[in-house]
Amino acid sequence: MATDRRAEELRRHMNPLYGPRKLKLGTFSTNLSGGCAISTIEGTLKADWASTLELARMADEMAFEALVPVGRWKGFGGVTNFNSAGFESFTWAAAIGASTRNSTVFATSHIPTIHPIMAAKQAMTIDHVTQGRFALNIVTGWFRPEIEMFGAPQMDHDTRYECAVEWLDIIKRLWTEEREFDFDGRFYQIKKGWLQPKPVQKPYPVVMNAGGSEKGRHYAAKYCDVAFVVFASHDLDAAKAQIASYRELARREYGRELQVWSYCYVVQRETEKEARDFLDYYVNQKGDWEAATNLVDTMGINAETFPPGVLQEMKKHFIAGWGGYPLVGTKEQIVDGLMALSRLGLDGTLLSWPRYIDEMREFQRTTMPLVVEAGLR
Repeated sequence: MATDRRAEELRRHMNPLYGPRKLKLGTFSTNLSGGCAISTIEGTLKADWASTLELARMADEMAFEALVPVGRWKGFGGVTNFNSAGFESFTWAAAIGASTRNSTVFATSHIPTIHPIMAAKQAMTIDHVTQGRFALNIVTGWFRPEIEMFGAPQMDHDTRYECAVEWLDIIKRLWTEEREFDFDGRFYQIKKGWLQPKPVQKPYPVVMNAGGSEKGRHYAAKYCDVAFVVFASHDLDAAKAQIASYRELARREYGRELQVWSYCYVVQRETEKEARDFLDYYVNQKGDWEAATNLVDTMGINAETFPPGVLQEMKKHFIAGWGGYPLVGTKEQIVDGLMALSRLGLDGTLLSWPRYIDEMREFQRTTMPLVVEAGLR
């Protein structure tokens, strides 16, 4: 037990996710066309290396703790075919990790698309490249057309998480065990599994999951280090309760402490009116509603589940920033919003901007000093 505690202390010292800042920050979906904005406006993110590298280096300069790519194999149609072009996340993470110094670099892995031995080896390699700044974001594969593209039927929801338990168990054993081992499971059979060298982080790299269902929440609480939460409501009291419930589940059921992160989209202008006018412009006037509808339908969200108007509002937030929490207004209001999120009990939040490069650069120049001044960094 003492050895395990010592290993955990070493990881906490090494990985930026365990740093001392009150509210940790990161970027989301900088590896894909459009970023998080499902809109036809000029200036949305292009899927080219120069753009994704510029965003990573900008985040690294601000000492953001997390760079989280999205695992994506197909787009969502519409005039933008949103997120259709982009970089595979493990190779992206290796190259971005070698080009940065301060941020934890994630790879987002769909369990059905990659064997755990391969995932363990790739993750270990990136952990060495980054000197312990790697983290693995596990997703089980909800976008049916992507999974079927690999020639296999999509598993039902609970079965996907049961597969994820075996998948991660194998990976953790490869990361930690010095001797060969066999594994005879429902989904995987391993003969004389073995991996060298071991990851830099001990006992193993940070693992994140965005489980929102009851099955998913238990998976993250029991097996992962970070839970990525999509707020069910933008009501702050409800969001606070959602965060507290996740932490309590991890403590009560599994005796574990869990980081909880979420994500936001930032619309910043000189005045609140200008910010809200631009939000209206790129969402209501220039949004790719067909792509947003395809996305929502594929997630299994349908109009019968919600009161009239709620589904439309949900699509607006997906267009604005992948359904994240809205931070809209002046630079001072953006900081106030980040402070409010910190008071909810979040360890950190990922950020995105509709015109990713230009608006993140403006955030770096005008807003980040206020974030520091507010004591959040």
